[in-house]
Amino acid sequence: MRFRRSLRARVGVAFTLFGGLGSLLLAAGLFLASHDLGERLIDETLTAELEDYVSRRQRNPQSPPPDTATIRGYVRSLNDAADPDLPTDIAALAPGRHQIELQGTAFRAAVKDRAGERFYILYNESNLQRRERGFLAFLAISVVIASLLSAAAGVWLAGRAITPVVELAARVRSLHADDGPEPFALDFPQDEVGALASSIDHYLERLGAFIDRERAFTANVSHELRTPLAVIHGAVEVLLADTTLTESQRGRLERIDRAASDMTGLSEALLFLAREDEGLPVEPAHCEVGSVLRETVERVQGLFKSKPVSVELDARAHVVLPVPQALLGIVLGNLVHNAFSFTERGHVRIKLSSDSVTVEDTGSGMSTEELSRIFDRFYRGADSSGSGIGLSIVKRICEHFLWTTEFHSAPGIGTTVQLRFTADRTPSAPWPEAS
Repeated sequence: MRFRRSLRARVGVAFTLFGGLGSLLLAAGLFLASHDLGERLIDETLTAELEDYVSRRQRNPQSPPPDTATIRGYVRSLNDAADPDLPTDIAALAPGRHQIELQGTAFRAAVKDRAGERFYILYNESNLQRRERGFLAFLAISVVIASLLSAAAGVWLAGRAITPVVELAARVRSLHADDGPEPFALDFPQDEVGALASSIDHYLERLGAFIDRERAFTANVSHELRTPLAVIHGAVEVLLADTTLTESQRGRLERIDRAASDMTGLSEALLFLAREDEGLPVEPAHCEVGSVLRETVERVQGLFKSKPVSVELDARAHVVLPVPQALLGIVLGNLVHNAFSFTERGHVRIKLSSDSVTVEDTGSGMSTEELSRIFDRFYRGADSSGSGIGLSIVKRICEHFLWTTEFHSAPGIGTTVQLRFTADRTPSAPWPEAS
């Protein structure tokens, strides 16, 4: 999945990140500017105090240095090696600006030489640092509040911004296959959403035309395909009534009759799959699974009678399903036919239980990759000679009647498939009446 979050969530997250990052950068800029301004003011104060004390010292050599809660001053003669009243850390300072810490207190110091003396002026930064910490806490709280406000505003604005998209999605979601074409583009502005609505309108037009063609094809097939099949059945019945037929001639006619029956069942299945969503009346059907299974095995076994494959059929369970016999025959026929097709020698075991049919063979088997694609339309395995649509039809029929199929296979060992019927055996849509 390329996009794991909703559009509204992505817009809200973008607003939150933008607001949080913007407020963070702004807070950092304000703090740095405030700190730099404080340093400048301290340096200006130190310069003014230093010049003032130097002037007073020149006028009165006995003038004491300043000593207040904020400003502290010292002076010593450059000719003296050391001054016992001057702290060692201060005495080591050279002329210029310095940052120093005395007894756990931070000071900003200015040092200057004049007339053989060295003057020291120190500014106590405790109050400034206290104010900076308070200002930093205020900025941090402001960043959090700004981020929360950005998130709330982002969610609200995202909801407002994607309203057209939500409305378009709701209208598309409410569409039904039988709904007539209702243009969406007229209700949306000519922007990205309008372009999306226009694309959906174009797609719905094509889909509607396709559905109309499919329904027309279904209606035509229901008559044009069944009519010749009925003619074939009738002709075969008449020919089979001829007592002068030889055994080989009768066998060929029976093969024609079985092929026509298979074609009739296949056409009914295709018509059913094409029309299952139209809600046509239900055709009553009660199908005895055992008899259909025996007929299927007998028919398929005749097609592969040249193979050295033994058949074990256990159809003693009595199971009746409310489904058309043709559809059940197609499902069972595909499963049994595949078992014989992929088994060159060995056996095929078929068992009917109260809720399932199991078909087991000793054929070539299938790999994991082949098992994952067996229901794909037109997919054929490496040893398959069919068209690749049989199991896709089986899947559609099973989905309609809520049946399940389980395949277990291993290359070189064989395949076991279980067709399991649902407990209530209620189809998900009605079976269409014959036309």
